[in-house]
Amino acid sequence: MLVPRFEQGRFSHDRQAPCAALAELVEHYWHVAWDMDGHPPQTQETLPHPNVHLVIEHDTEGIHGVHTARYTKLLAGRGFAFGIKFRPGGFQPFLGRPLATIADSKLAPDTVFGAAGLAYAQHIRSCGDAPSRFAAAEALLLARLPQLAVHGDVARANALVAAIAADTGMVTVDALAEHSGLNKRSLQRLFQHYVGVGPKWVIKRYRMHEAVAQLQAGVPVKLAQLALDLGYFDQAHFVNEFTALVGKPPGEYLRTLPAG
Repeated sequence: MLVPRFEQGRFSHDRQAPCAALAELVEHYWHVAWDMDGHPPQTQETLPHPNVHLVIEHDTEGIHGVHTARYTKLLAGRGFAFGIKFRPGGFQPFLGRPLATIADSKLAPDTVFGAAGLAYAQHIRSCGDAPSRFAAAEALLLARLPQLAVHGDVARANALVAAIAADTGMVTVDALAEHSGLNKRSLQRLFQHYVGVGPKWVIKRYRMHEAVAQLQAGVPVKLAQLALDLGYFDQAHFVNEFTALVGKPPGEYLRTLPAG
């Protein structure tokens, strides 16, 4: 999240891990709630991850493919959003076709889950708290699990994305190819089918997540060194990409963060 905390109003963000039977397919369930009554609306923004989300709100629902730009939402009054964050390779068995076909797009829940998807959306809205919604999500996916064909490439895709996220020094597709033992063409096919975007995109996004995390940590950062550490040829290239994704240069973004 680009706004880690609000100076006015209330905002909560809870997560729950899936049960063991779904651990290869689901990263976690998440629940966001806000109360801005008596306060001006607040804008929340998030950076993209290589994950599909099934999201239910009070007035909308949908399956969101990997979103390649930052996501922006104006929070006003009271509301909630509840989501299932699938692992990078975890939604492909539910969809049954390459995840690249739904990148930057939104599907109605019934296109994948049938009538159960629409009933699930209504049930989530009727639940009174986050734990009830977590349980409903588990029930939806566990009922579908026996019908799925989960191939070993799901685990491979998950592991490779996890390796990219964990190793800030992995800044090229060549390095990922060496790590994986796959050639670049095979990596591209694997990622397009099971992740929805190419390996280069995933590497660049996780390095940008690292940049945002360092700025939010409040530790003095030298942008030139940070750019080099994250695999950029120079500071200008890093600043341009940061600005395009986050919406403002690193220095300006740092000044917008709440104190404390």
